[in-house]
Amino acid sequence: MTHAGGHTERVRQRTHEGFLRHKGFRWAQIASGLCVVAVGVYFVTAAQLREPPSGGSWLGYLLGTASAGLIVWLACLGIRKRAVSDGHYSLKAWVSAHVYLGLSLIVLATLHTGFQFGWNVHTLAYTLMMLVIASGGFGIWAYSVLPHRLSANRGEVTRKQMLETIASLDAQLQEAAQPLDRSGAAIIRHSIEDTEIGGGFWQRLTGAYDNCANRQAMIRARALPRPKTERDVEALAKVEGLMQQKADALALARRQMRITALLEAWLFVHIPATFALLAALIAHIVSVFAYW
Repeated sequence: MTHAGGHTERVRQRTHEGFLRHKGFRWAQIASGLCVVAVGVYFVTAAQLREPPSGGSWLGYLLGTASAGLIVWLACLGIRKRAVSDGHYSLKAWVSAHVYLGLSLIVLATLHTGFQFGWNVHTLAYTLMMLVIASGGFGIWAYSVLPHRLSANRGEVTRKQMLETIASLDAQLQEAAQPLDRSGAAIIRHSIEDTEIGGGFWQRLTGAYDNCANRQAMIRARALPRPKTERDVEALAKVEGLMQQKADALALARRQMRITALLEAWLFVHIPATFALLAALIAHIVSVFAYW
């Protein structure tokens, strides 16, 4: 029984192992070893030459070929995600390799350039590659941190329940506003009909809701002349309380949407930059062989 329990525990640990730690950082070790070998060969070769190896040297072509092959392979992750498998070629292993081999390009491609840069397609390809790597780094941070924030923000409440809460408060506001005069009713109608929960992507990403209709309605409600009858005083107080509850519910939902937008934002840079990199890489290779 002890053996079976230990086996179950090991299986559970492997199941919950993140892609960065996959197989005891296997791909981190492979990528680090690749970089160490490349750096060693580069400086040994540089010591034998009168000048550092450039992109046009035998080592430059070797490093360039390896870098170009890695870039094309890394770009295939989107295709790989559509196929689910276990074992050595599982998606987790593929993503782990994608991350660490992608980072190794910083060393390999830089050595390939021979530290020679200019206003040309070659440097453009290198710059786009660094942009892709940087956006990928942000993606690693996002998927390591933000899911926990999503869970902590919503607690036991689902997205559907958040929206249902706001809809319920709108219904209560509509009923509570019945005793109010025309100006008071118009304020409540503004909160109910004009409040936008999410908005566009940029608004969700920045969390900028200064023109929120419910917020404006709350300000206008506080500026109303105080009612003279006890019934109207109670009605206005109830309405203000409901709008505050709605403001809290909106803040919760909008925080959830902002975190989700952050999870998506890096892809708006990473994917277009990847396609631009592939185009620049093709132009780089064609121009090299055209003037070889």
